[in-house]
Amino acid sequence: MSTAASPRTTNRWVVLAVLCAALLVVVIDVTVLHVAAPSITEDLKPSALGLLWIIDIYSLVVAPLLVAFGTLGDRIGRRKIMVIGFVIFGVASAAAAFSTTTTMLIASRAVMGVGGAMILPGTMSILRDVFRDREERVMAVGIWSAVSAAGAAIGPILGGFLVQNWWWGAAFLINVPILIMLIPVTVRLLPESRSPEAAPWDLPSVILCALGVLGLALGIKQSARHGLLDPAGMIGMIAGIVFLAWFARRQLRARMPLLDIRLFATGPFSASVACVLLSMFALVGLELFFAQYLQLVLGLDPLDAALRLMPVVVATIVGGLIAAPLLRRLGTRILIAGGLALTTLSLVPMLALGVVDHYWTLVGPFIALGLGIEVALVAANDTIISSVPAERTGGASAIEETAYELGGGLGVAVLGSVMAVAYTAALAPIQGINAVDLSASRESLGRAVDVATGLPDAVATRLLDASREAFMHGMHLTLVVSISLLGFAAVATWFALRDASAE
Repeated sequence: MSTAASPRTTNRWVVLAVLCAALLVVVIDVTVLHVAAPSITEDLKPSALGLLWIIDIYSLVVAPLLVAFGTLGDRIGRRKIMVIGFVIFGVASAAAAFSTTTTMLIASRAVMGVGGAMILPGTMSILRDVFRDREERVMAVGIWSAVSAAGAAIGPILGGFLVQNWWWGAAFLINVPILIMLIPVTVRLLPESRSPEAAPWDLPSVILCALGVLGLALGIKQSARHGLLDPAGMIGMIAGIVFLAWFARRQLRARMPLLDIRLFATGPFSASVACVLLSMFALVGLELFFAQYLQLVLGLDPLDAALRLMPVVVATIVGGLIAAPLLRRLGTRILIAGGLALTTLSLVPMLALGVVDHYWTLVGPFIALGLGIEVALVAANDTIISSVPAERTGGASAIEETAYELGGGLGVAVLGSVMAVAYTAALAPIQGINAVDLSASRESLGRAVDVATGLPDAVATRLLDASREAFMHGMHLTLVVSISLLGFAAVATWFALRDASAE
């Protein structure tokens, strides 16, 4: 149980508003570059692999560091760690805004991930401290979860507006004035809290977890791009698995582990964590491809493309608000499995998408996608917290937050790699295009559009038509992968939660 170190009289709903503002800053940056990807490709000319690293290095750094900074906050003060995180996040955002190379942008995004990992754990830990009544906590968590999912959905809209009116760096630079305003508000209104029984700071475990996640991501990207037998990919995946196994072994032996993985022995807990992971996997990964589809295939400008994603935003907000009463009425099993099933079904009509604009066929599926994911996330969150003893809720929350960020990072890594491989394989030689231009075009659709600007009109048209068809082939394949994973998860959670009560 946490203890407040400096009592406050601030209304708990005001505290929730400040926490949600801090949360929004962190989660928006998971997806803010989705609509900006074509502009970044045109300016920095990254490879397909480089672009994936630019987009998802942020989540892949945040995920393994959440538990570490959550533990540090438990020891020295959660509000203090959040404020330090704001400073790091702001400085790194400024550096990202003015990056001149792919490497510089990736490094800046990685440092932003460190700041985000310092901010995020405190938002849930302080919420849990302030809202002790379960019904109020479910409502507060529903709002927190809606802000989290909506933030991921708002990211492309904000990015589209900023890219269209300024340049892609504005998507980062906007963080600076927001954080300058948020720091004094956080210091003044948030209670400081610590845990009297915080786990010890375990630097070797932090390093093992970070190396494991990054190694696995590198292996997935390399193997998907260059084949399963690619040496770099194999080394990355093997190293990632070894580091994560070593991390798990260290946690099981520790008296007070950094990450309490023994919690996974509980069926409802494991099923709910898997729900969170796969929901964010689908939401963040697919949003990236839909943003590119709307711009590069249908030819919309960044803001128009972002606004086409608005039904997802509205649906996630509505889902977060209606999830609490639905949870009381229907119970966790129906809400989690049903939410995943609805998400799965929402993706099926998208398989009919092509190079012709039929946007209105997307509105219904987008609404179903947002509602399904959000009600499942809120129910999963409540199950994660409620299925463990009160003294272990801190560890449970840390695992859930890690699943949020890791799901987003892996969604981009895995689905992005599937897309890249399918796109490259589908883009056959084209009459009138030399080997150098064809090789560059096979990197990504964005690069193909860039190459086409320097070709004669007839040749450029052939290249764009072929590359857009190849992109659609890759997008359909990523949809099939997502449908399969989410459908399996819906069935698995239905059986895993068969003994869960409706309370």
